This record gives sequence, structure tokens and C-alpha cells, in this order.
Amino acid sequence: MSITPQLDYYLSVRRSLGYDLRTAERILRRFVRFADREDALHVDTALFLRWDASLPDAGVSTRSARFCAVRLFAQWLSGIDPAHEVLPRGLLPNRYTRQHPYIYSEAEIAAIIVAAKALPSIYGLRGLTCSTLFGLIAVTGLRISEALALDDDELDTGNGVLRVRRGKLGKERLLPLDPTVVAQLIAYTAERDRLLGCAAPAFFVTEKGRRLTDCGARYNFAHVCQRIGLRPLQKYLRHGRGPRIHDLRHTFAVRTMIDWYRAGKDPAREMIRLTTYLGHTDPSNTFWYLEAVPELLDLAMARTTASGGEAVQ
Repeated sequence: MSITPQLDYYLSVRRSLGYDLRTAERILRRFVRFADREDALHVDTALFLRWDASLPDAGVSTRSARFCAVRLFAQWLSGIDPAHEVLPRGLLPNRYTRQHPYIYSEAEIAAIIVAAKALPSIYGLRGLTCSTLFGLIAVTGLRISEALALDDDELDTGNGVLRVRRGKLGKERLLPLDPTVVAQLIAYTAERDRLLGCAAPAFFVTEKGRRLTDCGARYNFAHVCQRIGLRPLQKYLRHGRGPRIHDLRHTFAVRTMIDWYRAGKDPAREMIRLTTYLGHTDPSNTFWYLEAVPELLDLAMARTTASGGEAVQ
């Protein structure tokens, strides 16, 4: 008997309790498909380790996320049938280390957008959607989940404001946009609806008129990065490793902060604005960029040294 029906029930129960299971479902669907190929009737440690070994190399945080998702599912299954084994804690290393951001150059961002426009599709909507999506993230610092959740009525073209209703932890915020960005988004929606022959149900859509998924966006981004040499070419449509779509958000934040220092602005005063704009719940998440990017740290130290010198005089 397949474990799939039990997974379906598990996901429905957790969703009814209000959990966002998009990432967990992707992990568990993949695990259950492997279990079915192995003709496994129950989850146990040996099954999980075989599945983990069959996957491409991944960082500690990715493997930890897989382990946590499967362990929680196994824990639930064991409450129904003791034949299922709860995976022991510490089976995989799970110390979280924040990944060092990749800061794209302006030339690399331009190359990403040009390559995304050339993505093949029958009507050209794939390239149109992906290039607009990647460009919007690059100039606003949106999270990929926030961008994909956008609907047309969340763009106020008259006031040049984007309403992010589905921010992290359910927080909503308003983002002022440059007029050139608003013009690009208006042009995208007009061409999108022309190609579809009707109004789209979501802002960023596939050629089938459906909302672009997280998996679809990441796949296309990885494919584009392989084309322009930011990631090594992979067989079997694998993503490979290299700069991520989330690094466009990091790049926006870092470039914004660098511009403050170069323009002589007060970083302490500007930081709260950036924290709000990015939708960070904790200012320390924004200050982290000072430590993560050497150029920013050098600029901060130079500002501190100059301020100290003026005080002494």
C-alpha cells in the first residue's frame, strides 16, 4: 500500500490548522515517490538515509529541512501505526549557517533579464513573465514568494505603489515604485493579457494562464544562470549550485546601503526605512549585510573613523 494517501491526509490536516506547507509538501512528495519506488510500506531511518543519499549534493540547511519535514511526518504516522519509525534526532547535522549572499553586478542582472526574455515558449509568455519577474525582484528586493503572490489589483499605477498583501508572517506593506518600473509592469500586463486572450487570474502567469509557481520560477532562473555562465551546466534539467534568485533581493539591499554611504547619508536613519521596505521583522536582519559584505563593512568602518576624528577636533 502506497504511503501517498497518508501523506494527502497529513497535509490536509495541517493545512486546516493554518500551516503554510508549500516547502514541506515539495519535500514530502519527493520522499514518498522514492518510498513507492522502493515498495516501502513504512517510514524508517534506513529508508530516509537511502533517499537522502540518492539526492544531489546540498548544503547543511537544505538537508536539515528535508530531515525535519520527513521526521515530523514520520512522527505523525507512528501515532497511527507504530510500525513507522520516528527518525532519531541528530541523524543529520542541522546547525544553521546563513548562506553568504552573492552580490550581482549590474551587468550580470542585465544579462539575466536578457537571457530570461529569450526563454523558449510557443507564445513568448514564458520569457515575458520571467524577465519581468526577475527584473521586479532586482529593483524592489521583493521575496520570491511575495512577487509570485501578486495580483493585478495590488499595483496602483496612478500613485506608483505596489501593495504586498502576502508578506512574511502575513504582514502587509506598501512599496513606492520608480515611474520606469510602473511603466514596465503596465506594459507586461497588457502584453500578457493579449497573449492569453483574456485577463489573467494572477500577476505572473505561465502560458496556461496559471499563477507561476515557486518551483517554476526557480527552475527558469537556474536555467538562465546556466546559459550565461553563473552556474555550471547540468544534465537531466537539474538546477545545479550557484547564485540564487534570492540573491537579487540581497543585491538590492546591499546596493541601496552602499549608495547611502557614498552619498553621505546617515545609515542609522536610513536603515529603518530599508528594514520596513524589505519587510524585515527584526532590524538585525538588515544590519547583517554590514557583516556579510566586505565593501559595506569597509564603508561603515570608514564612516565611524571619520566621525570619531571630527569629535576629537
